[in-house]
Formats: sequence, C-alpha cells, structure tokens
Amino acid sequence: MTTYRSNHEIKLELKQIYKTFEDTPVLEGISLQLKNKEFVSILGPSGSGKSTIFNIVSGLLKPDSGEVIIEGESYTGKTGRVSYMYQKDLLLPWCRVIDNASLPLIIKGMKKQQARETVSPFFSVFGLEGFEYKYPFQLSGGMRQRAALLRTYMFSKDIMLLDEPFGGLDAITRAKMHQWLLGVLQQLEASVLFITHDIEEAIYLSDRIYIISERPAAVYKEIVINLERPRGRALLTSKEFMDLKAEILSLL
Repeated sequence: MTTYRSNHEIKLELKQIYKTFEDTPVLEGISLQLKNKEFVSILGPSGSGKSTIFNIVSGLLKPDSGEVIIEGESYTGKTGRVSYMYQKDLLLPWCRVIDNASLPLIIKGMKKQQARETVSPFFSVFGLEGFEYKYPFQLSGGMRQRAALLRTYMFSKDIMLLDEPFGGLDAITRAKMHQWLLGVLQQLEASVLFITHDIEEAIYLSDRIYIISERPAAVYKEIVINLERPRGRALLTSKEFMDLKAEILSLL
C-alpha cells in the first residue's frame, strides 16, 4: 500500500490567474499545481468559478492576467494540449462507441480504420470490451461515462480535466464509478485535475484538494490526502476519512 508522494515532477501549474466577466471578478489570484500521475480535486461551492479555471487551463478562455504552465512551457490561451471531460457524456448518438472513442484521433488527422485499431486495446482497460460496436443508447449511464472518459483519454493521455463527470449518476452507480476510476488510473500514465462540490468524492479520489472560496474564487487552503492506496469502500467510515471530512466542512 502507498500513501501520497510529494516528489513528483510538475505537469501543470497555474500562476496567479485573474479573470473578470463584465466587471464581475470571478477568479482572484488562483495558483495551483498538478504533478505527474497525481489526482488533484478543486472543491468549492457551486458557481464559484471552478469551470472557469478549467476553461482557462484548456485554453478556451484567456485570463486577464496570470499564466498556465505545462511541463515548463507557457500554454496560456492555447488549446489542444489537455483533454477535457464535462459532466454530460456528449457522445454522438449516431456513432458507434468505438467511433466516439476514436473521434479525437480522427480530428487530429488519423484515418478511421487506424483510429479504431489504436483505440481498440483500451476497451478492456476501460471495462467496455464487447461494446465497441454498440450505440450510446444501448449503454447504461455508467458505461456511457466510461466511454466518454476513454474518448477524453485518447485526446490527451497525460493531463485530463474532469468536470464533475459523475454528477448526473445515481448514488450506487456513482460509488461504483469511483472504485472503477481508481482502478483504471493505476494502469494509465495520467495526471487528473477534477472538479467537484462533493466532499466525500474529493477525499476518496484525491491525492490533494484545493479548497476555493466563493466568487471571486481564491485558493482558501490546500489539503494533502495522506490515505493509503489502493482505497476500498470501507475507507469511507474510517476515523481518518471522517476527520478529513470534518476539517473540510469547517472550511466551507
């Protein structure tokens, strides 16, 4: 079993990000880091600017000031470097699952058959083996999210932005997806930045949590989740888990 390791190289860094919309300050000096193969959550109230942070990281928005650094290079306002998954799966209903998953490769110029061959080995990793040629409507909610996550991974395998990807699932399916995601990430070379306003979800999945304030959002505190991995559901009722939850509740 392992606990949090703090000596990983930095994959992604935000430096003093400020953003205002129509004279309304949204982000106020956001600074954070994501290290190699680390799972970091941004936890804060709804409407606090979490998705704005992701839009800036992905290059869809430019900050008023501040910098986005990826592996030592400035990516402020540049798209195409990180993958981004929204809460809704956004699968194309007229495409088979394998073609939905292949879409990022095709967009980058790969031929359809080559893209299918490239993505096929990952169906077993993501628990979708045997469903390659199904349509999205033939999948359960949890399986649709797996397919969406696979598509996200195919766009950028090393840095993934996940914006409340399990928020629309029922509680039982969501719990299963948490356990599944932790298992999948052990097999991948991915660093994950994760948005949530669910405290238990953040603790259970994360190596570190950045707690942000109400808008205009600022980093209120960084919390290291020094819990052993691999993590099982029994962790949710442990004293260590409950102490962390109480600490975070006191800050929000």
